[in-house]
Amino acid sequence: MLKDLTPHDFQGVDYTGNMLAVHFDQPGGPENLYLKEVPKPSPGEGEVLLKVAASALNRADILQRQGQYAPPPGASDILGIEASGHVAELGPGCQGHWKIGDPAMALLPGGGQAQYVTVPEGFLMPIPAGLTLPQAAAIPEAWLTAFQLLHLVGKVQAGDSVLIHAGASGVGTAAIQLARIAGAIPLVTIGSQDKLQMAEKLGAAAGFNYKEEDFSEAAMKFTKGAGVNLILDCIGGSYWEKNVNCLALDGRWVLYGLMGGADVSGPLLSKLLFKRGSLVASLLRSRDKKYKQMMVKAFTEQIVPHFSMEGPQGLQPVLDRIYPVAEIQEAHKYMESNKHMGKIVLELPQ
Repeated sequence: MLKDLTPHDFQGVDYTGNMLAVHFDQPGGPENLYLKEVPKPSPGEGEVLLKVAASALNRADILQRQGQYAPPPGASDILGIEASGHVAELGPGCQGHWKIGDPAMALLPGGGQAQYVTVPEGFLMPIPAGLTLPQAAAIPEAWLTAFQLLHLVGKVQAGDSVLIHAGASGVGTAAIQLARIAGAIPLVTIGSQDKLQMAEKLGAAAGFNYKEEDFSEAAMKFTKGAGVNLILDCIGGSYWEKNVNCLALDGRWVLYGLMGGADVSGPLLSKLLFKRGSLVASLLRSRDKKYKQMMVKAFTEQIVPHFSMEGPQGLQPVLDRIYPVAEIQEAHKYMESNKHMGKIVLELPQ
């Protein structure tokens, strides 16, 4: 029989050095996920310790759990590549931009689905006025990815038609809005009528239900035979032929995911050559620290203020569901069902 515990039993036990984090012992399905007590990290040179309030779920988390996407060298193996919370500690060498207690959102190479995470100082962003911590957690990875794909890789210009695959995803809902305020014409592929309606509310000029029509034919019709100037593609293999068929002359096709497979069978190169098209592949998580800091700075200056604006220049993160982190298995199952619109967010115990 267990004895009753007294304060004496806890003397000398240091609970401040541990935290709860999402964990899995071996790759596999959502049922492998659970919360585990692990050592709390300490900020290194130029790093900040963030007390995490919320962390959004990403496809990268699904792939990492399945054993298909290892974190970058030196990154935490805990899931979570974006988070929001409050600055808890400043490491040596910090430049003084942040103070303890400041609310912040952060782009992460990993580690966000835990009560604390260390972040390079340059990866932190202020939380826009009027946004909650869960809303802020839905911004860094998805919106920085969309910003990078459109502006840094895709070189979007006002008047460009932009075809956005998975238009109801976190990146998709961000890309619609960012394309719109850049003066471009966002078009989306989408899998249901309710997702289509949401995309149009966010500013999509048209949406094509890939389950009911050939999106390449629909895009050519919309552009009066000219084709689309820019494609943001997270699907890959299964879409290659339709993508190149609806690409405009001198169009740019940016590949950033392989949800539809990696294999291509057919005359991709000759079709791309005929269109004088550019095919560029891009990933964000594996980019180096200097690139990410440059991008976070540009995004903070150019885009973050729009989250506090009203009207056509205003931006909004789209949240589908918020789960307590203890329900991590259910959150992963829901993402894998592909029913969500926008982001799935996890709240951490405070």
